[in-house]
Amino acid sequence: MKVNTLTQPAPDTAEPKITARNVQVSYGGNAAIKDVSVDIPPNTVTAFIGPSGCGKSTFLRSLNRMNDTIDTCRVSGEIKIDGEDIYDRAVDPVQLRAKVGMVFQKPNPFPKSIFDNVAYGPKIHGMARNKAALEVIVEDALRKAALWDEVKDRLDKTGTGLSGGQQQRLCIARAIATSPEVLLMDEPCSALDPIATAQIEELINELRENYCVVIVTHSMQQAARISQKTAFFHLGSLVEYGDTDQVFTTPSDPRTESYITGRIG
Repeated sequence: MKVNTLTQPAPDTAEPKITARNVQVSYGGNAAIKDVSVDIPPNTVTAFIGPSGCGKSTFLRSLNRMNDTIDTCRVSGEIKIDGEDIYDRAVDPVQLRAKVGMVFQKPNPFPKSIFDNVAYGPKIHGMARNKAALEVIVEDALRKAALWDEVKDRLDKTGTGLSGGQQQRLCIARAIATSPEVLLMDEPCSALDPIATAQIEELINELRENYCVVIVTHSMQQAARISQKTAFFHLGSLVEYGDTDQVFTTPSDPRTESYITGRIG
């Protein structure tokens, strides 16, 4: 597979933004993630790839404790962001999710106005002193999500009235309005057409200048286009992790090569 030569490997000199050590995730005693250890650098797009059911989305959800919402789920091991253990009892999951934003597979704007969709997080986290300050935050988030010019004259209109691609960019604006440091994306383009997908990919490439972006994708072509680091998961294990061009062109594990060439998955 040809890898986009514009996608440069991430510098390995940077301190990791996220460190995971011996992470295991189970549902009702059934292991979905087994002994995963990985360092994810800042200002980088890291892609999680692998067959359906391999655990990549489960591991992604462990990075902002979304799995806490499932009663039967148990997480063990250690996950740190900027050296802080996110599973420490002193860590408030609500505050953590302001720092670690998430965008889901299907666009899910609130049944509110475009403005209120983006303003929701800053309001509940007390980030704006007044309406004027909130307006600045909303405009900034919509600009970063490359949506401002398309919606600036209809901020009072419902977010669910936008096209699919616009809705997903609205969800990205909503996620970054709380000034997160990490942005998690779980197959953010799988429900979009090719034009909207290209817009989201271009946006993701721009967002990595300010955020650590981790994306789950079922598309190896997408991973090759937009990521600097790639992690290949198989049967709940992290098989291989490295610079995207290396993983796709000279994988070190035969299972990775089998998946990339279509023999498994």
